[in-house]
Amino acid sequence: MNQDLLENARVRIPSAPVLVNMVSKRVKQLNAGMRPYVRPLTPDEDKLDIALREIGEGKLIAEVDFDAVAKHEADQTKWSK
Repeated sequence: MNQDLLENARVRIPSAPVLVNMVSKRVKQLNAGMRPYVRPLTPDEDKLDIALREIGEGKLIAEVDFDAVAKHEADQTKWSK
């Protein structure tokens, strides 16, 4: 894994859990045969690096349902009391 690509992706997606989920899902898609959204630099470029470049270049984004997040946090607060 290229550390520079990771840092570029973290700039766009600062939440580590969201970034891990995005990269994991995208690598699975690439391994299943989906075409990359960026041109591979070499024929044998690692799928992880391709996914990180896609995120770092803004080709992949995360959509967050803030209503669901707020509900989840409210449920967690209710159950922790």
